[in-house]
Amino acid sequence: MVAVALAVTEWSRWYFDTAPNPILVSVIASVVVAIAAWKIIRGLRAAKTVKLGIAGEKAVGQFLERLRVQGAQVFHDVEGESFNLDHVVIHRSGIYVIETKTMSKPEKGKPELEFDGIQIKYRGKPIKGDPVTQVNAASYWLGELLSESTGRKLPVRGVVVYPGWYINSPDTRRTKVWVLNPKALPTFIESQPSQFEPEDVHLYAYHLSRFIRTL
Repeated sequence: MVAVALAVTEWSRWYFDTAPNPILVSVIASVVVAIAAWKIIRGLRAAKTVKLGIAGEKAVGQFLERLRVQGAQVFHDVEGESFNLDHVVIHRSGIYVIETKTMSKPEKGKPELEFDGIQIKYRGKPIKGDPVTQVNAASYWLGELLSESTGRKLPVRGVVVYPGWYINSPDTRRTKVWVLNPKALPTFIESQPSQFEPEDVHLYAYHLSRFIRTL
């Protein structure tokens, strides 16, 4: 497009025998450069966010893979209805939907989040996106899906993890939703009382994998 525009400009000057107008061209160029710079900066920021998210999910997945030694079944990127579940763990202690949330650490101060059982806060203010409601909805969806497939009412716990962040939540184990650093997640899952037999774990994993295959 630039080459065509230059050719048209030169032919117009030759045909109409007009003098060059550098002021007009410079103004247009300045506007184009400003718009391009803004889009490039916005694109770099978006790319950084995506890269951070991918790294976070990968780190969480590595922690969860350790649970396979205990017979747990681990699924990644389970597609739902216009959404996806980052991770699903079917363990003898229960079924868990894990959502990974990545945030850039502050340049100063401790990277710490607070969870009061209802909201996640950073420096006293609720964070954007309401991840607790999101993971609750995802857990309900998965519970309904497995109940419809297996004919059993299965408990599903929602978990929100923040890689690289310290979570201040004194009653996390008693809350409906867990908010954790991913390093603590395997220990939390392992410490829960057993609810399923090994054959149940494989049965529920089979029903979930069958749903995944039909997508």
